[in-house]
Amino acid sequence: MNGSLALVGSGEYLPAMASLERSLIDDALSNGKQPTYIQIPTAAGRESDARLDFWRELGQAQGQRIGVQSVHLPIYTRDDAFKQEHVDAINDSALMYISGGDPHHLATTLIDTPVWSAIVSNWSTGGSLAGCSAGAMVLSSQIPNFRFTKNPPTPGLNLLPDIRVIPHFNKFFKWIPDSAAKVLMHAPNDAILIGIDEMTAIVKRSGAKHWVVVGDAKVHILKGLPNQALHDGQEIDLRLT
Repeated sequence: MNGSLALVGSGEYLPAMASLERSLIDDALSNGKQPTYIQIPTAAGRESDARLDFWRELGQAQGQRIGVQSVHLPIYTRDDAFKQEHVDAINDSALMYISGGDPHHLATTLIDTPVWSAIVSNWSTGGSLAGCSAGAMVLSSQIPNFRFTKNPPTPGLNLLPDIRVIPHFNKFFKWIPDSAAKVLMHAPNDAILIGIDEMTAIVKRSGAKHWVVVGDAKVHILKGLPNQALHDGQEIDLRLT
């Protein structure tokens, strides 16, 4: 039984997203997981010490806000992703939150590591998994290079191989035509391309068949399914037809 899965456009650890994060923890508790909130800050691993401290403190404040233990795992390099103490912390945790930053660094750090195996194993037995911004992008089969468009894409973690996510959609992509967004994402014909606005998520609850939009703004279906914009509470089947 897979746990709940959330793809978030932005807003990890912020008060406005606390109810979503609490609900993901509750989903996992009902599946027998332990009330721990795991922060996985790998995507920010190349940022300054001050920024890393900022993300750690922000996540810890959110844990206190929603009443669970927050565990920050300093997984910044591939060596870190092989450490047994990080694997042990992930096992049976209620929520594993992969936060934002550089999706390419995130993917190359976690791919084919014990930490990633532990994340998948815990999710497949009922733990909740959330990926925000870069953390949502890496769950696909590939990650395009926005800044260096001639460079080949980076292999993703392949949990959702047919889904490609554009986070922060209403901030960075609202002025770009949908056709241009498709080109930037190098989305193949057999993929579903979605744009997720800031402070918004799309969630597949444990045991559910459909995804549901949660948040202040919209989720945009750009390719692979009929084009549409979905609001809070609306559901969709994100499977290729």
